[in-house]
Amino acid sequence: MRRWQVWFFGRSGQALLWITVIVAGWLLLTNPGSARARWWWPFERSDGPFTTTRGPIIKDGAPASGWTAVAKAVMPAVVNIASTRTVRGPSAMPGPFLSDPFFRFFGGPELGPVRERSLGSGVLVTADGIVITNSHVVEGAQDIKVTLADRRELTGKLIGADPKTDLAIVKLPGKDFPVLAFGDSSRLDVAEVVLAVGNPFGLSQTVTMGIVSALGRANLGIADYEDFIQTDAAINPGNSGGALVNARGQLIGINTAIFSQSGGYQGIGFAVPVHMARQVMEQFVSRGAVTRGYLGVAVQEVTPTIARGLGIPEARGILVSDVVPDGPAAKAGLRRGDVITAVDDKPVNDVGHFRNLIAGLPASTKVKLTILRDGREQGVEVTVGELSEGRQAAAPMKDRPDRLGVAAVDVTPEVARKLGLPPGTQGAVVVEVLPGGLAADSDLRPGDVVVEVNRKPVRSVRDFARAVEEAGGKDLIMLVNRGGTTAYVAIERAG
Repeated sequence: MRRWQVWFFGRSGQALLWITVIVAGWLLLTNPGSARARWWWPFERSDGPFTTTRGPIIKDGAPASGWTAVAKAVMPAVVNIASTRTVRGPSAMPGPFLSDPFFRFFGGPELGPVRERSLGSGVLVTADGIVITNSHVVEGAQDIKVTLADRRELTGKLIGADPKTDLAIVKLPGKDFPVLAFGDSSRLDVAEVVLAVGNPFGLSQTVTMGIVSALGRANLGIADYEDFIQTDAAINPGNSGGALVNARGQLIGINTAIFSQSGGYQGIGFAVPVHMARQVMEQFVSRGAVTRGYLGVAVQEVTPTIARGLGIPEARGILVSDVVPDGPAAKAGLRRGDVITAVDDKPVNDVGHFRNLIAGLPASTKVKLTILRDGREQGVEVTVGELSEGRQAAAPMKDRPDRLGVAAVDVTPEVARKLGLPPGTQGAVVVEVLPGGLAADSDLRPGDVVVEVNRKPVRSVRDFARAVEEAGGKDLIMLVNRGGTTAYVAIERAG
């Protein structure tokens, strides 16, 4: 036997071997996650409910250094926009506080032309200088000065403004600008953390943090087409047109307005979702104008009272209250009283969502509307038209439950002439809604012409009174002609 074999199998060699095995085993057992051991180790080490991660410290893709890295990545693409215009009358406040459209000024004598300065924000979205901002930031602007994060000042050119969405597109001269990537606003969730970046009160590169408070806010009176993201991230005058970003540093909204009784931040801000902003931008850049789809219908929500009155099993979908003659919907056979429950097999229950959906479709697009008519479900294919000025893609008609107490007269030729009604119009004209009556809290108004009650035609006050009497204690669904457009008004009497 050789000398090394004698040593290895001797006491000294065996002792050294076992010491080596024990040390190596201890190292592997106590640190199985090490890079060298991981190739063979079949288990992951667990530290219990509290773990130390080597990846991002925020879920959904935030960098390892957290919100600081997100803000640093976003801020170079957010710009300051200063525009000037000539108006009549005195300025109400000096400095950067005077001109942001969040403020509204009243009264004061006209003193002739005055140069007014407006401050807001914008977001660079292409390397060749396309900036998205709000229409009200550049409204009536005679010149637009854009200050970048690196303090360069450039003169912007207005490509187009769309007051219906309160969005505008400005082009900067040059190239290789820092840009903010588009996110997917349709995937937002309530309570998701967001950052608002802008120039409140002219204080450039300001970042505030909050959450998504609500989605799909509409009927706020801010714009014609509303689908706002509501946030509690602090937004103030000057933030208009700035960026609302997610944890990935992606643009998910354009900060637009605040709800405030003081003129400043009160925890409720609104941003145009980026899918709407991107659509407007692409149309202005490619065609120089924004076009929208058009159906030629007036629609309203289906309330429980209206559902009962129309014999609908449940309050779902949206009610067609009027159809424009010779419009796309009329040509497809859509009728007043139809309830639209789906568009291309996707359910719809909200008037604002439906209007935005139709408006976003190109002309000549064919859509399938699922409707309820006389209690039966059926499909109607409509070819979308193009919306022109003076039309609405799908006009909303507001409704409210109410109580009854109405003074009415017959529609005479003289009454029809005063109300601007077409010759031959028949019905009962509401001349007074009496306090304390069933209609006092409704949307029934003086000047409305009642033409139907619970699907029964009304040609006179006598017909009106008879229809109400025959309804007994049931709810009343009145079809009224209001300024040439029809709408349903519900009068809740059951129960």
